[in-house]
Amino acid sequence: MSRRHYNLPPLTTLSAFEAAARHLSFKTAAQELSVTPGAVSHQIKALEGELGSALFERRHRGVELTANGHALFETLASSFGRISKRLEIIRENGAAEKITVGSTTAVAALWLSPAIIRFWREHPDVNIHQITQDFPFNARADVDFVIRYGRDRNSPLHHRPLYRDELVAVGPPDLAQTYANISLEDLAQERLIHLDSDARNWTTWSEWFQQLGFDGELSVGSRVTSYSVALQLARKGAGLALGWRRLVEPMLKTGKLAVIGQHSLPAPHEFHLVEYSSDTSSTSAETLKSWLLSEVPGGSV
Repeated sequence: MSRRHYNLPPLTTLSAFEAAARHLSFKTAAQELSVTPGAVSHQIKALEGELGSALFERRHRGVELTANGHALFETLASSFGRISKRLEIIRENGAAEKITVGSTTAVAALWLSPAIIRFWREHPDVNIHQITQDFPFNARADVDFVIRYGRDRNSPLHHRPLYRDELVAVGPPDLAQTYANISLEDLAQERLIHLDSDARNWTTWSEWFQQLGFDGELSVGSRVTSYSVALQLARKGAGLALGWRRLVEPMLKTGKLAVIGQHSLPAPHEFHLVEYSSDTSSTSAETLKSWLLSEVPGGSV
């Protein structure tokens, strides 16, 4: 006898697995689902039994996804995201369309927010929500697309290239003339502001110097976890920051920051527009995406 039209396991097991895989924690998944960790474990064991394959590797300090578990999670996260988006569209049928865009705080402040303001002048009826965070965006149903530096090769999401930036040293304008011809060796001894980021693809000072041919010691300087904070410290003369020239162009134009020295390096990666819900994107979301993609080549940042 045929059991189910789509031959799917019970949705409760899939839901428990998706939450546990997203958090890599049965306990956190249980809190989200308002059940006990034992109930989550029971649902996942039932799913593994039905599939005949382990989805998690149980370790002393937690769990990790197996290859099959990772593949199933990517499929479920994408599918649940499309379902959630479609339900949201149905719920808001007849109401103003909402678009949610994700980015880091620096990208939002320096480029995305000004770009959205320009978009609103042409499309005043479109509601745009922004989510900012300085750690990687994981699959989430409440985001239409994300502005991301670098490409996640293991992600099934569609990445549309925006632009490739240029990396330069930036600091207060009063240092620009004094250090106009500073050597890499002398620059390395200046107080440098180092960014500690969860996103491993962001270029560091060490990588920048190495790519330019300098392998010597760098100054200890200071460390921050926010690029916006790094730029503010550089602006106040507390050190030099590694500047993404096109991204910080507004601060260069207004004289809040200046390029220090003549050394520059093309960014190893491009900025991308990453689509999280392309299958169910609204007309307004597609309009905003097209508008951003068409604006970038013209140099408006």
